[in-house]
Amino acid sequence: MSRDPTPTGLRRLPEPALDDPDSPELTEADFAAMRPAEAVLPPGVMAQFPNSRGRPRTATPKAHVSLRLAPDVLAHYRSLGKGWQTRIEAVLRAEMETGKRT
Repeated sequence: MSRDPTPTGLRRLPEPALDDPDSPELTEADFAAMRPAEAVLPPGVMAQFPNSRGRPRTATPKAHVSLRLAPDVLAHYRSLGKGWQTRIEAVLRAEMETGKRT
């Protein structure tokens, strides 16, 4: 069995054809003829697309803070995986709700 000379063992694929007759390149005239979606789609269709991007705003947004933690504490919570910051917040909230001052 001969060894493949490529480092990953994958064979090189042929280059794709960049000239696709089903999808011609847009011209300046095409761009000039374009109109906004609101001008060509019915209101019922446009209602399916919200005007905002990203995550919806919450009524009670969290504050961005900088907190210095001991390296071993930080390593412990990070080792627990995704959601480690939420777990730290839960510990702080539980301490807050006990009403004790330390």
